[in-house]
Amino acid sequence: MAGSKWTQEAYLKAARFAAKAHNGQIVAGTEFPYLAHVAMVAMEVTAALAVEEGLDGDLAVQCALLHDVIEDTGTTFQQVGQEFGAQVAQGVLALSKDPTLDLSEQLTDSLKRIMLEPNEIWMVKLADRITNLQPPPSHWRKEKIVAYRREAAEILAKLGAASRILAARLADKIEQYRDFVGL
Repeated sequence: MAGSKWTQEAYLKAARFAAKAHNGQIVAGTEFPYLAHVAMVAMEVTAALAVEEGLDGDLAVQCALLHDVIEDTGTTFQQVGQEFGAQVAQGVLALSKDPTLDLSEQLTDSLKRIMLEPNEIWMVKLADRITNLQPPPSHWRKEKIVAYRREAAEILAKLGAASRILAARLADKIEQYRDFVGL
């Protein structure tokens, strides 16, 4: 299998942009720079791209690296569009939660917007949740852990068709996450 192609230049451009945008941020509950999170999401996406064919690898990789710049930094949709084009900007926007909505509505809204985008954007959301299904922070209560696992199952059910590789990875991570809630 040849997989889907992506270029190192597209990756590096997005990685530099993400590093600047997330400069000084850390992954919650760790001492890791936030860039570690986006790099892990991009790693999941590139691993799937190596096997799965017919995808725009540059779109997937750039959105993976940039997926949180609108949501978590002062970067605007317009800035992403100017630097990376309309398709990447639209993908990143779809991956961003709408802060004007109640927290309980944000995932549903985001999934609806993601489902209007190409499969490459769906893959980023799958990879993001795979990366986030690490041992939960010690301050999380059991109810929050159960809810987070339930959200992961919803993401898998709605977006899993985009990538058999990432769907299988997410299903495994959801199963492993049972250990944190004693299911």
